Amino acid sequence: MCMEIKVRCACGAQEASFNLRDHVLPPEVVESLYCPACAEKASFDPARMLRDRDWIIVYDMELARFMMRAKLGIDPQAVTPEFLFDEGYATWKETYPGELEEIEAEKARIVALLKEDPQRYFEELRQWAQARVERLKALGWRKAQRM
Repeated sequence: MCMEIKVRCACGAQEASFNLRDHVLPPEVVESLYCPACAEKASFDPARMLRDRDWIIVYDMELARFMMRAKLGIDPQAVTPEFLFDEGYATWKETYPGELEEIEAEKARIVALLKEDPQRYFEELRQWAQARVERLKALGWRKAQRM
């Protein structure tokens, strides 16, 4: 089971939802967040930050290492920002921030086909999903690379 948290970026312009896998880490593990508009102001430190396209997530690595060791017995040396994000312990709820809002219009067109032609609906939905994943991979979103 995951815990969902929302974090507002440093400039306050945007908010992103995160999933914290299996309740291993507390919400405070996501120390701060920089959206594309404020990321250039961040002094990037790969020891405690992760860049996903134009977003930067800052993790409290001391807290993360302590909790991962205490709850899961994971060697603190193995706990990196990439590990936290890629293994789902503190990662976007979606593939990227704002994904759900962006895909609503795209999906609405396809869902309209369900009543008219169910066979075509399933084909269109499959093609749309495959093309979307390929596009997200090409754009460089981390979660899409693992799909």
